[in-house]
Amino acid sequence: MGDIRPGPPQLRPGRALAHTTGASGSGSPHRSDGHAPQTPRGARRSGPDGRPGTTPPVPGRPTSFLGSSLLLGLPALLFALITWQVVADGPLLRLDERVSRALLHPDRACELLSDLGNIQVAVPVLAVVLVYAALRARRTGTDRWWVPATAAAVLMALVPALIIPLKELTARHGTHVVPPGDGYYPSGHTATAAVAYGSATLLLLPWLRTAWARRTLVALCALVVLGVSFGLVRRGYHWPLDVVASWFLCAVLLGSLWLFLSRWGPDRQPPPSPSAERP
Repeated sequence: MGDIRPGPPQLRPGRALAHTTGASGSGSPHRSDGHAPQTPRGARRSGPDGRPGTTPPVPGRPTSFLGSSLLLGLPALLFALITWQVVADGPLLRLDERVSRALLHPDRACELLSDLGNIQVAVPVLAVVLVYAALRARRTGTDRWWVPATAAAVLMALVPALIIPLKELTARHGTHVVPPGDGYYPSGHTATAAVAYGSATLLLLPWLRTAWARRTLVALCALVVLGVSFGLVRRGYHWPLDVVASWFLCAVLLGSLWLFLSRWGPDRQPPPSPSAERP
């Protein structure tokens, strides 16, 4: 009984000190020098589910199988339904013609808007972004820096390879404003604008630091594509369904590119800025 002393219990020799405040072992909430632990953002690994962890935000996170199916399957189904109506001369075309007559009002402004979908305008814009994104990734030491830009370029090359056969298959005539003939479905100008400006947006998003900048870029891309679409219908170059069908077709193309880029891995992410590594 003589060894019982009043006061707090004392640590026994050889007892683990891993959970003692200030110790350097695992489980310690503090460092031994009294400073809070600091881990550079670039050194943190992705989470177990493949998400980018604490790296700068990117244009979306990997989706589930169901999400991917909806992203690609729904617009593909809608495109197939519209194409069927065009080929079969279905009742949807009667509504399409009424909407076209209500919107038709050729002027200089709508012609300028439709010109944004020209290959001579949209493709050079994409080419500049391709070079910028590739050089930026190479400068930051990204592994296989050329893959995202190459994927976007291949997607752009697929547009005429898909549109031209569809025009020959459907052989839809144009409005009374354009010269007599067929091959107006789907809209090639709409597809060119959507894929060129959409691919450029997907390549630029990872390099933008703020959510406001990313939202602004996406909104600007959407406005340009909508402007081209409205100009084509307003000018009478295309029926409304020609344009809407191109939207759905390009949604499948851009959705595929988005899934590819979002699964490309953290190697394509830009390194954090020095200020981001500070507590």
